[in-house]
Amino acid sequence: MADFLIVITTVDNQDAARKLSRSAVEASLAASGQVTGPIETTYRHLGEVSEGTEYQVTFRTTGDRLAALEKHLVDNHPYDSPEVIAFTIDAGRADYLDWITRATR
Repeated sequence: MADFLIVITTVDNQDAARKLSRSAVEASLAASGQVTGPIETTYRHLGEVSEGTEYQVTFRTTGDRLAALEKHLVDNHPYDSPEVIAFTIDAGRADYLDWITRATR
């Protein structure tokens, strides 16, 4: 069985989130992308604490697609140093996990 992942990034506007979601799925790098937001973010950047509004994009993919998905997100992301983090899916319905595999081929 392949390993399955949830990959998350955030962007500063809904249009950018939608574009990242769609482009990753169209390229078969992720089986799906979900846009959530707006979310309020507090962060430290260049020594200063700031607040802002962002949109989160959550992808489902396989472990063997992670590197290509990460490259795609970084190459198409509006931020200079974007968040791209991945979590392993420890369990899931076999039919659903099979769909992730089929959708990323």
